[in-house]
Amino acid sequence: MKTFYIWLAQWLLLILLAPLITWWMRKIKAAFENRVGPNPFQVYCDLLKLFRKEMVISKTSSWIFHAAPYVLFGAILFATTLIPVIGSGSLLGFVGDAILFVYLLGLGRFFMSLAALDTGTTFGGMGASREMSLSSLAEPALLLSFFALGYRAHNLSLQGIMSQFALESPIQVLFFTSFAFGALLIITFVETGRIPVDNPATHLELTMIHEAMALEYSGRYLALLEWGHQIKQIIFLALLANLFFPWGLEPSPNLFGIAGSFLFFMLKIFFLALVIGWIEAHTAKLRLFRVPDLLAIAFVLAALSLLGQLIIGR
Repeated sequence: MKTFYIWLAQWLLLILLAPLITWWMRKIKAAFENRVGPNPFQVYCDLLKLFRKEMVISKTSSWIFHAAPYVLFGAILFATTLIPVIGSGSLLGFVGDAILFVYLLGLGRFFMSLAALDTGTTFGGMGASREMSLSSLAEPALLLSFFALGYRAHNLSLQGIMSQFALESPIQVLFFTSFAFGALLIITFVETGRIPVDNPATHLELTMIHEAMALEYSGRYLALLEWGHQIKQIIFLALLANLFFPWGLEPSPNLFGIAGSFLFFMLKIFFLALVIGWIEAHTAKLRLFRVPDLLAIAFVLAALSLLGQLIIGR
């Protein structure tokens, strides 16, 4: 029973800390640009303000427009139950949940694209077209990265991969998974809509991808989309932290061990967010027709990771 409460706590941890990571990345970018940046409570206040605002809904929208925010938010919440955070297990983890994780992200993306087309606006259709084009390249690279890691661990469960890597030496794990780490890092920029792929702070129609699909939303629906996007961001940071640096996961329900695992997890998450913020502050946004080249690099890295292990052996 204690183990279940630990898994439930780490699920809630990802949901509640997601806006804080967004604040940290904005703070890092502001520091590199010689600005003060927001305070830690600003992101939470923005979400609360959106939840309290009245919604403006197009007369041409159908039930798809109303259902998409809930489907997207629900799919992302379901995906968080598959990821170990402070313990070696997850709330709903099972063998093969890495494949389900990719499908859950695809489900939310599919409904968001339908909702963007539902209103009949030019920007919505443009954003949906770009999103589906990029996802058709990102999802195979993400799956291939999981296959490469699963082959190394002989398990396609995210918690199984992390548990297996936690037993090995850091040098050995990074030697066999460094290419997969590079692939997943690139996919993180694509899935979270950050520079150099997308700019979450822009409303310039020529560069919008994610923002174009959410342009018609307001009020409670927009709050769900923003919060879901923040949770998705911390999900990928947790994958990078615990798949490739899984040390510190507590296998037993020990209070002191859990506290140490939590502090170590936060250290890894904030460091990865610092790296992403540094890359954003020192990198220009790519032109849209250059983004597929970046995803092709991610696919090649994932393929090299899998082929290298097939050649060298476990």
